[in-house]
Amino acid sequence: MLGFLLARAGIVVVVLEKHGDFLRDFRGVTIHPSTLELMHELGLYDEFLRLPHAKASLLRARLGDRMVTMADFRRLPTRAKFVAFLPQWDFLDFLAARARALPAFELRLATEATELLRDGERIAGVVARDADGAIAIHADLTIACDGRSSRLRDLAGMTVQRLGAPMDVLWFRLAKPASDHGETMGTFDRGQILIQIDRGTHWQCASVIAKGGAAALQAQGIESFRAGIAALAPALADRVHELTDWTMVKLLSVAVDRLSCWHRDGFLCLGAAAHAMSPLGGVGVNLAIQDAVAAANLLHEPLRRGRVPVAELARVQARRLWPTRVTQRLQLFVQDRVIARVLAGAAVRPPFVVKLLQWLPFLQRLPARLIGLGLRPEHIRSPECGASTDSR
Repeated sequence: MLGFLLARAGIVVVVLEKHGDFLRDFRGVTIHPSTLELMHELGLYDEFLRLPHAKASLLRARLGDRMVTMADFRRLPTRAKFVAFLPQWDFLDFLAARARALPAFELRLATEATELLRDGERIAGVVARDADGAIAIHADLTIACDGRSSRLRDLAGMTVQRLGAPMDVLWFRLAKPASDHGETMGTFDRGQILIQIDRGTHWQCASVIAKGGAAALQAQGIESFRAGIAALAPALADRVHELTDWTMVKLLSVAVDRLSCWHRDGFLCLGAAAHAMSPLGGVGVNLAIQDAVAAANLLHEPLRRGRVPVAELARVQARRLWPTRVTQRLQLFVQDRVIARVLAGAAVRPPFVVKLLQWLPFLQRLPARLIGLGLRPEHIRSPECGASTDSR
């Protein structure tokens, strides 16, 4: 997204993707109204929603034997009043196709950044490796968007604050025949949590487990895991046999952390490289998009002039740090006060705030705004120039 916006503003951009494509299963799939609003501002909304996707206007959960509505997106002040569920690779392919049409944009697939180039104390680009060997790519600004296990932030010597997470997630998929009329939702019961995401042709499922508990589950055998899913979600009992072995179940080790400082001279971290989010609320990819928009808004003019002063990079962190901190605090609160207790076997009872949302349904707009728009939604301020400059 950032490469697209900067190239659109006339800044020469090279984006490196270490894989040959974007096809990684079980990546984030929730495209929130805030991101869809940005698609509208870019004139891409209708075209984007032609991609196969599912919609959720309500966020619902089953707590024990009680169904509750957590958020109602239908009153948001946005064009899209729903969360869209679609594979992240479709989203990335969509953006890459539009970006490739810009003369200032270059996407190099199967090219991995392995080292940082330095000019004294300043980071001046990367050494990358593709099928032909090592290449040096010099840049006025190097931006790390390589995720929660970012190699580049480690090479830059960034300090990570570990905030903790009491859970991990086991991802898997099950068939969704046409006769299924279920909805994207979560099920919470004593010692068990299951999230079901409607992906049209199948259910993408997440079994939330205690941190570090995957090995013990695997030792019990896949049959035991299947039985647990069937007991928690009886509607899936007729298809859990599709999980024939553990290779069909992918472990996501949940982490919540953030960098103390997101930047060095000539270098900036964004998205999960700057702040790993819990999967709660599916906000991670949308916060990363907000980071990208803020960075394009603040940095396109400095980039036209060449090297970006550290003070300009600090403005990006200052802009995005507050919504990151507050969102992570809310995630940690839910993890510690709800998730950890359920996984420990506590009886599942709706907290008072959830009961309040059922008694006064209009209050469901508040969590919808928090999840759907975030605490500081960004808007496209970077220009559309079309002509490239010498900055990259």
